[in-house]
Amino acid sequence: MAAPDHVPTDPTRRVRAYASPPRRTDAWIADRPGELPGRQPTGASLGTAGPDQGYAFRLVHLFDDRLHLGGVDRDDAVAGCVALAMKRSALFGRAPMVHDLTAAFTIYGFLDQNPPAELAAERAGLFAEVKSNHHYTERRHLVDRVVEDQLKKPHTAIAAQYEADWRELFSSAHN
Repeated sequence: MAAPDHVPTDPTRRVRAYASPPRRTDAWIADRPGELPGRQPTGASLGTAGPDQGYAFRLVHLFDDRLHLGGVDRDDAVAGCVALAMKRSALFGRAPMVHDLTAAFTIYGFLDQNPPAELAAERAGLFAEVKSNHHYTERRHLVDRVVEDQLKKPHTAIAAQYEADWRELFSSAHN
C-alpha cells in the first residue's frame, strides 16, 4: 500500500507488486445459485428486465412544469409512470430515455390539461399509494394494463392514439 513521503520506510525491504490470478482455461458456466439458466422468465408480476432502468428517475425533472396531476399525488404519478417507462425501454432492450416517460405520462393523461373524466377517475384509484413498495402489486397492475403493442409504437403515435381514443391503449383484460 502506498504511504506518504514523510512516513519512514525500510529501503532494504522488498516492495510488493500486484500479481494476476492464474488464468482459467475451462469455460465459464452459470452454476451459482442466483444465476438463471436460459432466458429471463416471464409471467405475472415478473416485470421486464432492462439496462440502467433507474435512469428514468433522473429524467423526471424534465416534466415538472408539464404535469397535470388532477388530484393524484406527484410521487404516486411519478412512480407509476416511471415503472411504465421502464417497461417500454426494456421492450426495446435499452435504457430509458425521455420519450419513454413522455409515452407513459401521455398514456395516463398527465400531460393533458383536461384529461377525459373517465380516465381521470380511473387513474385516481390506480395510482393511489403506488409510490410505496408495499403497493408493488398495484404498480404492476397499472403497468400491465397497457397494451404491449401500443408501448412499442413511437411516442408521437401513442399521443395520437390518446387523442383519438385513449381506451385503445389499455387491455380490456386488466380493467
